[in-house]
Amino acid sequence: MLDRPYTFINSAMSADGKISTKKRKQVKISGKTDFDRVDELRAGSDAVMVGIGTVLADDPSLTVKSEERRKRRVAEGKDENPARVVVDSQARTPPTADIFKKGTGKRIVVVSQAAPADRVAALKEKAEIIVCGKDEVDLEQMSVELKKRGINRLMIEGGATLNYAMVSRRLVDEISVFVGNLIIGGKDAPTFMDGPGIAERSEAVELRLMKYEQMDEGIVLTWKVL
Repeated sequence: MLDRPYTFINSAMSADGKISTKKRKQVKISGKTDFDRVDELRAGSDAVMVGIGTVLADDPSLTVKSEERRKRRVAEGKDENPARVVVDSQARTPPTADIFKKGTGKRIVVVSQAAPADRVAALKEKAEIIVCGKDEVDLEQMSVELKKRGINRLMIEGGATLNYAMVSRRLVDEISVFVGNLIIGGKDAPTFMDGPGIAERSEAVELRLMKYEQMDEGIVLTWKVL
């Protein structure tokens, strides 16, 4: 059993399971109530993690939006924002990314040994670098390293490739998804979980429904990963 953070995925998807358009552009799926729910989840986490695909497509800041919640974190002896972690095997994160420009707090970029040295050097000016794995990031090793750095509660905000990679390796404890009232369609539009997928039913990751809550014009489903 790995000594790793308690890890949960939070996402929003359309009624047909899509998280963005076929051009990989973000589309509003949930509403104000869900945005506030997500902000509370961020504020209660030690770190928020995304994959490099999400950084390049959406350039998120991953900050806590509520001033009250930021103040609460500071009163608890924490940074205003949780640590922001990017899984980036080849060190492709732009030094101009919003995670480096907006909000205070720690930034971590996890790379592989194969990442070009010049890119890694540039990112060292902006973030702590963790090297895990030879050609791509070793997610199990990364989880252990994050735990060593005091990250006990880890929130994953995508994208689809990272979501599946973490779940398929049994590195996720809980999944919360807002299912919105729209259809996006398109075979090329990213789904909530991408990656290679399974060949047989016996390979599927099993879930147990913990709770459901109607919210905005959709529903939030929360599962425990078995």
